[in-house]
Amino acid sequence: MLAGLPLPHSFDSRAGLALLRRAAPTDADALIALLADDPISAARGDVASEADRPAYAAALVEILSEPSNDLLVVELDDMVVGTLQLTSIPGMARRGSRRLLVEAVRVRSDLRSSGIGSAMMRWVTEAAAPALGSAMVQLTSDSARTDAHRFYERLGYTGSHVGFKYKV
Repeated sequence: MLAGLPLPHSFDSRAGLALLRRAAPTDADALIALLADDPISAARGDVASEADRPAYAAALVEILSEPSNDLLVVELDDMVVGTLQLTSIPGMARRGSRRLLVEAVRVRSDLRSSGIGSAMMRWVTEAAAPALGSAMVQLTSDSARTDAHRFYERLGYTGSHVGFKYKV
């Protein structure tokens, strides 16, 4: 769990007043549903199978217990409707700059374009990164997520690198 994050954080969206907070183990089912609600994640196997629930629950506990990681959720009307994972990475490059890595950004499909994702990402750049001493916020996005790429570019992110993965 990342110490020093300014949480909880309330914000307005077109869907209503929302709350960004740290995830808890009791959020596992809502997080699983958010992953399954995304076609690209679902194609990778995130289909909300009950058989997979123990693996997701264990991952959530591990993320929350790791000092350099955190998992956040957005609540709207007492329901989890968004999430993102943060990892603070110390580095040698750029004169020893710290980076804040953003992963697994999701907003429930019926609430996309409601301002929730924009508010989450603005909080990352305006509040979380400075609180953690990060000089840069970085993320990767699947090449098939063209709508997400436009979203990040509208927020000021630059597609500056090509990412590679090796499946083990």
